[in-house]
Amino acid sequence: MADKKNPPVFCEKYCIICKGARSGNKICKTIQNLELKIFGDNGCPFGQARAEYYGVKPDEKLPIEDEE
Repeated sequence: MADKKNPPVFCEKYCIICKGARSGNKICKTIQNLELKIFGDNGCPFGQARAEYYGVKPDEKLPIEDEE
């Protein structure tokens, strides 16, 4: 699904539901939980691509990488 060269940008930066839920918006979180129940643990196709590429579910924030 996800191209290992190009990160899946939509779920991470443009999806109103996922982006809002990760930032703590209660309405977005409720909608996202419903979406996760319908589509499964990794959510919609964009969330599935994000989960495959980054290794985190759509409702989880990306792990912070140490920059040294």
